[in-house]
Amino acid sequence: MHVKKGDKVQIISGKDKGHVGEVLQAFPKENRVIVEGANINIKHQKPTQMGGESGRLEKEGAINASKVLLYSEELKKGVRVSKVFEDGKKIRVCHKTNEKFD
Repeated sequence: MHVKKGDKVQIISGKDKGHVGEVLQAFPKENRVIVEGANINIKHQKPTQMGGESGRLEKEGAINASKVLLYSEELKKGVRVSKVFEDGKKIRVCHKTNEKFD
């Protein structure tokens, strides 16, 4: 998967197209990510105990990792990356600006 937890990404399709946020969680086996402030789901919940949490609870939902691109601060948009080996480590590099993400 081309994104990790903590990466800044831009959503490229769907109802949140253009949204820029941080990856809160990544699920490589399902190829899905949770992006901060995107794909908000609302759950109406009754209180389970006295003083328990109730009302409308908003929570981010998972989206497919193919719908996000790493966000380049230099270009101010999402960019595609390639992986290159440098000093025995695999590093993600932007095609256009050679910006390193690791």
